[in-house]
Amino acid sequence: MNIVLLSGGSGERLWPLSNDIRSKQFIKIFKRKDGDYESMVQRVYHQIRKVDENAMITIAAPKTQVSAIHNQLGENIDISIEPCRRDTFPAIVLAVAYLRDMLKVNAEESVIICPVDPYVDERYFETLKELGKQAETGEANLVLMGIEPTYPSEKYGYILTEARKDISKVSMFKEKPDKETAETYIGQGALWNGGVFACKIKYILDKAHELIDFTDYQDLLYRYETLPKISFDYAVVEKEKEIQVLRFTGEWKDLGTWNTLTEAMEEECIGEVVINDKCSNVHVINELDIPIMAIGLHDVVISASPQGVLISDKEQSSYIKPFVDRIDRKVMFAEKSWGSFRVIDIGAESLTIKVTLNPGHRMNYHSHKNRNEVWVAISGKGCTIVDGMEQEIQAGDVLTMEAGCRHTVIADTELQLIEVQLGKEISIHDKQKFPLEL
Repeated sequence: MNIVLLSGGSGERLWPLSNDIRSKQFIKIFKRKDGDYESMVQRVYHQIRKVDENAMITIAAPKTQVSAIHNQLGENIDISIEPCRRDTFPAIVLAVAYLRDMLKVNAEESVIICPVDPYVDERYFETLKELGKQAETGEANLVLMGIEPTYPSEKYGYILTEARKDISKVSMFKEKPDKETAETYIGQGALWNGGVFACKIKYILDKAHELIDFTDYQDLLYRYETLPKISFDYAVVEKEKEIQVLRFTGEWKDLGTWNTLTEAMEEECIGEVVINDKCSNVHVINELDIPIMAIGLHDVVISASPQGVLISDKEQSSYIKPFVDRIDRKVMFAEKSWGSFRVIDIGAESLTIKVTLNPGHRMNYHSHKNRNEVWVAISGKGCTIVDGMEQEIQAGDVLTMEAGCRHTVIADTELQLIEVQLGKEISIHDKQKFPLEL
């Protein structure tokens, strides 16, 4: 099957673990059988591969997420990179054009579009396969997945059907209702709209040409910043007459808040945490190198990262967004394609960072105009290249780079460095990249 995973989100509702670069789908909280943790995007990717090892998976993501995707899924994953955020219609059109023009997928084939971060079991992906097959029959232009409601939610839109069958025509869509109205819809057999659908590639491109003047993927990419901000639901789904819905009755959760996220956690604590036996319904996630102790708490979530510390009643945790908006959200932690970095200290004319490079990876060969840098290796082995001169590096070595010199570091094993940036104008934009022949 051809599947496009939509990866968006600003991560504000799961602060402080998420930020502008590290959205919720990249937070590693799901324990694997080997004891390590994986993120939502890793979990979904592996679930798809288990159901269909030959599935063509493409992730539609803003350019700020590309490094994190490569870090967690490897370099060979196909990504439709959005130069900026323009809502779901432009993102889906760009991804489908990428399938046809870059991956050479036949436009008569079906494509499945779904979010990258649902908490689901394998039946969900079996249903996705059925969704794609139903789209290929041509009985309808669009086939949606409708999720059997488990309670009268006020957070989701509803799909009203013509019949209570596994596959039915859609009679109408309803926006997020109040609880009483939601109960009425459920009594009529309505389904949650989880933003999952399938159709033929040609259908999306034809709809796109009705609203956008473009020739192919490269042309669309070039003019992407000028495209209207519009959702796929508003641009296409709500206007389509030939539309069906496939009923899904398995496990499905939208882990968009701390309350729902902790419900899916297999253990109460992650990281260095101590809680006493008087605590109940308490979850703690600690990414810091200092311990957290919780005593006698009830219905509380505690989360600590370099970005900040959250202590919240679980029910009230859904309302943190306006408070997060007040905070200076300088990115303090990020995953890159080569590893990760964590800001340790910010001074008036200095910035201290702990850098971790994965084995076999390297930074870009680059220089800075307005700052000097000092690197201290604290573990691992590798080599540095400074103005073309190569030098081995291991724990205890110290290197100084003056402003203007070209430099990079290459990891043989996992390599950790303390990087101290010194200067009056320290900026992420003060970086010039250069080619490097190894």
